Amino acid sequence: MFDETQPKTINRAVLVGLCSPVLTREENAGDDTLEELSALLETAGGVCLGTVLQNRPSPDPRTFIGEGKLAEVKELAQDLGADIVIFDNPLSPSQQRVLTEELGVTVIDRAALILDIFAKRARTSEGRLQVELAQYKYLLPRLTGMWKHLERQEGAIGTRGPGETQLESDRRAIHRKIDKLEADLREVRRVRATQRERREKNEVPVIAIVGYTNAGKSTLLNALTGSDIPANDRLFDTLDTTTRMLNVSDTCTALISDTVGFISKLPHQLVDAFKATLEELTFADLLLHVIDASDPRWREQAEVVDRLVVELGAAETPRLEVFNKCDKFVEDILPHGDDMVSISAKTGEGLDRLLEAVARRLDNTRRVVLRLPYDKAGALDALYREARVESVEYGEDIVVTAVCTPRTIGRMGEYLADQ
Repeated sequence: MFDETQPKTINRAVLVGLCSPVLTREENAGDDTLEELSALLETAGGVCLGTVLQNRPSPDPRTFIGEGKLAEVKELAQDLGADIVIFDNPLSPSQQRVLTEELGVTVIDRAALILDIFAKRARTSEGRLQVELAQYKYLLPRLTGMWKHLERQEGAIGTRGPGETQLESDRRAIHRKIDKLEADLREVRRVRATQRERREKNEVPVIAIVGYTNAGKSTLLNALTGSDIPANDRLFDTLDTTTRMLNVSDTCTALISDTVGFISKLPHQLVDAFKATLEELTFADLLLHVIDASDPRWREQAEVVDRLVVELGAAETPRLEVFNKCDKFVEDILPHGDDMVSISAKTGEGLDRLLEAVARRLDNTRRVVLRLPYDKAGALDALYREARVESVEYGEDIVVTAVCTPRTIGRMGEYLADQ
């Protein structure tokens, strides 16, 4: 029974999942996904009081888990003093409405919980725009349930018409809000496209870090660049993209960006909304797929990330699989291969090997010596802008040693000294 002396939290939850052979892998629930749901609840500031996993040949169209299991969940929620029931599976608006009425407490699904976490964690204006858009798209088909109480007035004079009018008014207001948010995000895309063109003009390679939530992406970015981005051991600690300069080698400098973590059953509204940010993956020169090697489910988590990368249109982007937390690896043999590197971002182990692997894929620069006539001294200014000038000597000519990209070497070809 619920201990009345224990301080009441905002979310005292019972977690429910349904396992059925007719559900897809993304829709199904199991002990591991309920464990992850509990971690999500903790991230949102709630506490898990108990879990229920139902096995059925197929979901019940009305109650999802069946009448008998619904009664069991209701009794458990009352005994434990729960104020919310969270389903690991996606619920239709009608199922969510029925379950809320039958259980007598708030009922949400995993998608709603993730949206709530994103709403609390987004810090930048862009991040807030994306989360708000996702929330409105999630809310829109559920408006009818929010006005269901009007139907219980048995069509009393003056109730049905205004109710329908208010519902349609809310729908129109949300459609207008969605249109405005989408227009704002199109502007974000336009600004990003301009920034991208500038990077491409300057031939600065771009690295994007992707991975399952809490795989250690921010810790890796900090370790590589000396940044101090908050990196806590909790789900979705980073929602806003962070970009830093990275000296890959003495001849290669790149931009490296952290991205929001992926998770199984990520609400499609969030994927759509965050495309303004995540489309950068398709323009990156290299993806670093960070995998938590200490998690027994790392293979399933890596598959989730791979599927979302494909969905976002970045399947052709070259990538390195970075097995992080190898200091906590419990299996016999660390994953290894041409496109795999094992590291510990926390201890620094393997970071040198990672940078070497990145350099092999990105560094197409070459150190050259150029002899510039004095009447072509303006070319020296161009080299300072476009290349890494290492030394300048003034004699009969201006002798410049610089690390240049192929495009710069092509333009300066006539001044190349014999090497």
